[in-house]
Amino acid sequence: MRTAILTDIHANLEALTACLESAKAQKVDRFVCLGDTVGYGADPNAACDLVRQHCQFAVLGNHDAAVAGRMDYSYYYAAAREVLDWTALQLSPENLEWLRSLPYQHGEGEVTFGHASPRDPAAFEYVFALEQAEDLVIRAEHLAPLTFIGHSHLQRAFLLGATVKDVWAERVRIEHGSKYLCSIGSCGQPRDYDPRSCFGIWDDQERTVEYHRVAYDAEKTARKILEAGFSPHFARRLLHGV
Repeated sequence: MRTAILTDIHANLEALTACLESAKAQKVDRFVCLGDTVGYGADPNAACDLVRQHCQFAVLGNHDAAVAGRMDYSYYYAAAREVLDWTALQLSPENLEWLRSLPYQHGEGEVTFGHASPRDPAAFEYVFALEQAEDLVIRAEHLAPLTFIGHSHLQRAFLLGATVKDVWAERVRIEHGSKYLCSIGSCGQPRDYDPRSCFGIWDDQERTVEYHRVAYDAEKTARKILEAGFSPHFARRLLHGV
């Protein structure tokens, strides 16, 4: 089965639509979402509606948790808090209840799908560097053979063993008997100096993880953010991918 993996959509309708269309062209069998459907962007209801319509399941991201009243976000910087407050007021009762119901992780056999580090899913810790992957191996008692996460907005892949290795490539082969952590990259707000949207495909027959990039109308999304009165920073970063 070919599973298209979306994460960190952040209410970016244009990026989400582009990823859905591109993944369908790759003949995927289903979609899943690794969280942060909302936050930063101006289309929270439309993003939630599409994820609920297309994804077989979704997990909880930190922005989702903040909007749904499941975490304290008072320590977030002011511009981010303003968007989260606005989002909570904009969401339909159905979408708000959906966010409140999401699990931190979803397991399927040898695969775990989550938003952030699997060590403590509710803590929303980052794994985007080799040192963090090494620390995860030391501190986590039980790790699935394959873990998918988002949160960092970066495309990464680590082989987790006595020696932790960065094995990222556009197509990563998942070998039997080894453990891997794959960070998919952000659909709605990439931060690797490439403004194109990200998604991944897990092919459990070929045992490969494919990393994909898709161009979308980022200028349209940026205009919506400005029109909503959010910080111009959230609009600018979409154009530069940082």
